[in-house]
Amino acid sequence: IFKVKMCAVLMLLGQLERMNGEAMVRDVETARQITAKIFHLIQTQEKSGKEVMSKGSSGMEVILASLEVFTILRFSLSHLMLFYCYLSLGRGRRVGVFVSKGGTGILFQILITAIKELPPSEELMLQLHSLLAKVGPKDRKFGVKARLSGALNITVNLIKQNLQNTKLLLPCLQVLRVYSTNSVNAISLGKNGVVELMFKIVTPTNYQCFLSSIFSLPCAETNARRAVDGGHVPVLLALYQDWHRNDTRHRHMLIRKGLLVCLRNITNIKLGRKAFLDADGMRILYNSSTECLPVRTLDPLVNTSSLIMRKCFPKNRLPLPTIKSAFQYQLPHVPAVGPVAQLYSQPPGGETLTHTHTSLESAQAYRSVHTDRHIDFFITTDLNKLHPKKNPGRPFEELRVYERFFLELSEDFQVSNFVPMLTRFQVPTAQALSPKLVPKSGSQGDCNSTKGQHTLPSPSVPTPTPPAPLTPLELDTIHLTKDQDKKEEARIPSPDTCTTLSSLARPPSQGQMIEQDLAHVNWGSDCGSEGAEDEGGEGAVLEVPDTALLLPLHDPDLYVEMVKGTHSVPQYAEVAYPDYFGHVAPTFREPLQERVYGVQRSKIFQDTERLIHPNDIVDKVVYDLDIPSCPVIEDDGESLKFNSQFESGNLRKAVQIRKYEYDLVLNSDINSNHYHQWFYFEVSGMRVGTTYRFNIINSEKSNSQFNYGMQVLMYSVQEAISGRPRWVRTGTDICYYKNHFARSSIAAGGQKGKSYYTMTFSTSFSHKDDVCYFAYHYPYTYSTLKMHLSKLEALRTPQIYLRQDVLCKTLGGNGCPLLTITAMPESNSNDHICQFRNRPLIFLSARVHPGETNASWVMKGTLEFLMSTSPLAASLREAYIFKIIPMLNPDGVVNGNHRCSLSGEDLNRQWQNPNPELHPTIYHTKSLLQYLAHIQRAPLVFCDYHGHSRKKNVFMYGCSVKETVWQSNISATSSDLQEDLGYRALPKILSQIAPAFSMASCSFVVERSKESTARVVVWREIGVQCSYTMESTLCGCDQGKYKGLQIGTRELEEMGAQFCVALLRLKRLTGLRNHQHLLDLESDIIGTQAKVVSPTTYVMEEDEPPFLEPIDYSAESNDEDAEPENEHSTVLLSECSHLSPSYYSLHEL
Repeated sequence: IFKVKMCAVLMLLGQLERMNGEAMVRDVETARQITAKIFHLIQTQEKSGKEVMSKGSSGMEVILASLEVFTILRFSLSHLMLFYCYLSLGRGRRVGVFVSKGGTGILFQILITAIKELPPSEELMLQLHSLLAKVGPKDRKFGVKARLSGALNITVNLIKQNLQNTKLLLPCLQVLRVYSTNSVNAISLGKNGVVELMFKIVTPTNYQCFLSSIFSLPCAETNARRAVDGGHVPVLLALYQDWHRNDTRHRHMLIRKGLLVCLRNITNIKLGRKAFLDADGMRILYNSSTECLPVRTLDPLVNTSSLIMRKCFPKNRLPLPTIKSAFQYQLPHVPAVGPVAQLYSQPPGGETLTHTHTSLESAQAYRSVHTDRHIDFFITTDLNKLHPKKNPGRPFEELRVYERFFLELSEDFQVSNFVPMLTRFQVPTAQALSPKLVPKSGSQGDCNSTKGQHTLPSPSVPTPTPPAPLTPLELDTIHLTKDQDKKEEARIPSPDTCTTLSSLARPPSQGQMIEQDLAHVNWGSDCGSEGAEDEGGEGAVLEVPDTALLLPLHDPDLYVEMVKGTHSVPQYAEVAYPDYFGHVAPTFREPLQERVYGVQRSKIFQDTERLIHPNDIVDKVVYDLDIPSCPVIEDDGESLKFNSQFESGNLRKAVQIRKYEYDLVLNSDINSNHYHQWFYFEVSGMRVGTTYRFNIINSEKSNSQFNYGMQVLMYSVQEAISGRPRWVRTGTDICYYKNHFARSSIAAGGQKGKSYYTMTFSTSFSHKDDVCYFAYHYPYTYSTLKMHLSKLEALRTPQIYLRQDVLCKTLGGNGCPLLTITAMPESNSNDHICQFRNRPLIFLSARVHPGETNASWVMKGTLEFLMSTSPLAASLREAYIFKIIPMLNPDGVVNGNHRCSLSGEDLNRQWQNPNPELHPTIYHTKSLLQYLAHIQRAPLVFCDYHGHSRKKNVFMYGCSVKETVWQSNISATSSDLQEDLGYRALPKILSQIAPAFSMASCSFVVERSKESTARVVVWREIGVQCSYTMESTLCGCDQGKYKGLQIGTRELEEMGAQFCVALLRLKRLTGLRNHQHLLDLESDIIGTQAKVVSPTTYVMEEDEPPFLEPIDYSAESNDEDAEPENEHSTVLLSECSHLSPSYYSLHEL
């Protein structure tokens, strides 16, 4: 049957093609009958239709040629009807073929010809516009063709002449809507009075016409302004309110949606937002949306209303006197250029916090510049830069002073000093050796703080009002003693009731779960005393648990001693309980939190209520670091108490909004006015069982893993003294979204109209009179590092070579530790000494970014594995010499920074040209590597440990010429692409042995923005092929053994140990010299090449599936973070009714 019909169609097409123009005019009826038969056969046999109308076939061209001849005849009406029926039966492909064959132009020719007849045929106009409405969305040049051919004005005139003719008006409006997707057409239509014309159509009761007209209101600023000037915003709001009240069965949701879309377009300009607020639009949309919330099918209305309300919410300043850090540190000299120079040159009160766009135009211009760039903009395209070239940079005579940090390369281990090798080497610091001296401070009081040369007062011991809460650990009130059983005690203010400490655990063996070992330590008889002894300044005696079994590398007494030697700009006088007691990883799993549908929307509505019901807002400041004399503001006990005045703490201000809701403001990095992400603060005075909401309101990143299952961390002191000292994931109703607080254009890098983001979570407390701590990630302070390094000494055996040096002093006067770990030579024979000296070097570093605390936990796992007695660790020490800098930015860690050091700069962007005064740790670390390059001992592997806030799993960034060229349009010869693929060996091994590691997330592309990072500089200048950044997630894993779980310290430490095991396997594979075929590296490269889809894949890729509830990060459509609306994705209203509501919610947001 198919063959028969196909032959018939081809025969008819042949007849039609043989009829030339004159013959067709003479025998119109025959031509019309032939065409009708062709369409009939195509419609009844789908397969034959596909064959005839395919792009490679001439069938469509033949039919269009006949249609073009009919343009002078009234018989074209039947022809158009046949075309409309044919195109309506297809799924869009037929329309595409019609457009590709020039069908749009022929339709415009018919329209121009037909309009010349007086009067024009209404039926012909109806069929023409119905067909144009179907074809228009598929033709990208539709708007241009309409304008150039004159069809645009014809359609507008038809609308003006047929305002009461509903039958013709609807298709004309549908076509007009497609015309207006072209910005030039939109402006032209506005000038011709189409905006006012649309609002004339609103008045009649025929809302089907209105539905199309309201959608055709263009987004152009001039047209939105005309709508405002014409007073149409109150009309739209009244219409929407009327439809909301009367459409009780929700049968006309598209009409209501059309009204909201029109309002959304008008409120893109400042005048539109003002008119919306003046018309009480916030209250109208808030009330209507609240009533729509219980009906899931009305989510598109709620989501669009939410977008409009957030956009129109008045922009506010952060409740701060300045966006600069609350702590100030005077630099020895200010850089000539850059953000720090701009900060110092800024006059008092020069911050502009309320810069917002008056329209979409500047934001759209910004998007066009930044989103349309070719991928080459983001990738290094200079082949000279791509090829590594060893460039020590400094003369060897200057670098010779660093020889003292490599005594293992010259030590002869004779009998006289073979045994003393077990003790720590005393090596002068690099500061004393370098040509330029680094400023240092002899004590806390020497820190250059312009905030005032005084020590922050320690909160006093609580007054004797029972029940007494736990009080902060203050350095001047901690008195360490030993009882007769050698058990350690600390004199600190105690709780009011006697508590039993239990459930102490044995130390975990490598890769095993922690086992519980019960031990009971009771409070002393003074546990509830608050008498004269307290008033005299001595706290009650708290018998601190002996944590030696629980945490072998944690010692509270030693930690306090380390804190006393740590220098901070605020001169902290307190110790946080979590850092004092320590942390034991919980034995239970902590899965990624499932996102509750509608949680973001409900939080946004609660924020909107602040404007709708201002009398319900408390707006009470309860904590403020900008009041240095008394940051903790006393109250009547109805509010929570906050504190962040301890090492690594970060909370600048807390404002009580409602009885159980608080806005929290984070402190900027010192000498900067941004980088708000890391937080670590204390809360007390809570009520048991009450749910509190906390809003961190000055986050800056446009996305966060808090939207994808990550929870905050909480530490309960009551839990700790009950034998469970641990950080646990907590928080419900967590979401991250843009708020109404405006960012300064100075802090936003010159970009205007930027807003801050809110990270909100809710939680409740289980214990009365508890003291709880919240943190962005598991804290790991500088004092903790010093304590751990000291405890590592106890793990050393005679077979382990361990040396701890101080590389240099930081700006704040803190030492930067440098570790050397390897195996002692078997003897002092020449062969063994030679083997010892010739071991390859592995260079590791971590914590250049203070807020990436997970990097320190990974480093802790690496150090503990290297110092362990396992056979693998012994083999690893025998294979390599490890040079390790576990904390590159001690000052940033101590002072609670997120990204920068005291210089106010990102140290991982200073490697190309570090300043010895402003960036001492980077300067001297690079000098160590330059020295090694000079003596031909460059490291085999360099790896810098980091944390990643927007991706899951653990992965690596490396450097490859070939892969960078493949991801760009660089013209390169085969010789330029010659490269040893060994740089992929270590990540590949890790993907095979480390459950948290993901090879698919790795990238080896050299980006322009990363040219001054450690990874790229060490690769390019030092010549280390295996130079990496290892990124560990702050959230969790979506693959492997830990899929669906949040990451904890146990997994992070395991990752550090697995990194060591991978190095050992790398050594063995290198020795076999056949690892290339084992790893199949070339196929891996080809596989990953196909996955790259955008310039931001390498660093900023979002690897999350969409939620059922759309996550709208943008509070306003005029922000560059918002996605521009897709002009070509617009669907005709007459075709929308079959789409589910979820389509609209995803499309809108």
